[in-house]
Amino acid sequence: MFIRLMILALAASAVAACSEQGGDPGGAGERASQPQAVRVVAQEVVLEREAERIEALGTARARASATIFPDTAGAVDSVSFTAGDRVEAGDVLLQLEADEERLDVRLAQVAVREAEQLLARYRRIEGTGAVSDSQIDEAETALDAARIELEQARVALERRTVRAPFSGHVGLTEIDAGARITPTTQITELDDRSVLFVDFDPPEQVFSRIGVGDVVQATPFAGAGRGYEARIINVDSRIDPSARTFTVRAELDNAADALRPGMSFRVGFDLLSDQRPVVPEVAIIWGGDGAYVWAVREGRAVEVPITLVQRREGRVLVSGDLQPGDLVVAEGIQRVREGAPIEIIEMRRAETRTTGSGTPGAAAASGGAFGE
Repeated sequence: MFIRLMILALAASAVAACSEQGGDPGGAGERASQPQAVRVVAQEVVLEREAERIEALGTARARASATIFPDTAGAVDSVSFTAGDRVEAGDVLLQLEADEERLDVRLAQVAVREAEQLLARYRRIEGTGAVSDSQIDEAETALDAARIELEQARVALERRTVRAPFSGHVGLTEIDAGARITPTTQITELDDRSVLFVDFDPPEQVFSRIGVGDVVQATPFAGAGRGYEARIINVDSRIDPSARTFTVRAELDNAADALRPGMSFRVGFDLLSDQRPVVPEVAIIWGGDGAYVWAVREGRAVEVPITLVQRREGRVLVSGDLQPGDLVVAEGIQRVREGAPIEIIEMRRAETRTTGSGTPGAAAASGGAFGE
């Protein structure tokens, strides 16, 4: 009995102490059950157009290219270039021996002078009856024929000199002074490579979505990954029925002379299509049912399932119940639970971009982006 009285007395003392301190056991339990707000960094959702990456193999050719042959046969007197030299239009590349041709020119000049002198004598006595009109006509004809023969001799002499038809760089030659060559002997090759034309064959599915003036990215396989911008200047008018591709020609500035005709290029460009929500890659969580993000709606966390469409340098285009301006948790996702109150300590704003990689999960690549 005494022990029971002691227990009751202690209980009464505890209740009195709580009352004096303003405490409430029931209220304290209720406060302890209320969850604290989770502090997070949030980012705004924006829309970007999905980009389909198209790549094709291209081959470069010089803006102007020629294989140089002589016009006539003969012995080589001199070679005026070495491989790699830049020459201007009209520069001498090779000289053939031309002694006979020079003599022919001199002989034709003599014939012209004789014909001119004869015609001049006839003109002085014309009208005296000493010379007939037919003789004057014959002298004029002879003079014309002599002048033509002189011109032919000069042309034959000029053909003994091989000149550059346009400005460019010459290639290797196997011709040396003293060698005898014929019109079928290749002297060298000449390329104007200040501008290169890169021909590539994209699939027919993009025929209506690429045109003159568009810019593509051309990366030489021998260029250590460095890319160059090339502008499309021609699109073929037909589809190859066997390969189901068509040929496109792009113009690439080679003023630095770092590239060569015949090089192979990886040509790529982006085709833009539907707009998709963009979220930071770090905001994506993988669960048993797939990927999702935590959206902040009315101050609380909401799980939003998503499907990954395309990765872009730390950002991901997704498909899901997200609208532009929505907020998703970018940092602090480990502590977030469904319906948890959210306190945003930092707001990040995403920049809208228009290009990206062509396949989900691939790293973004630079290049021209074409609309629909």
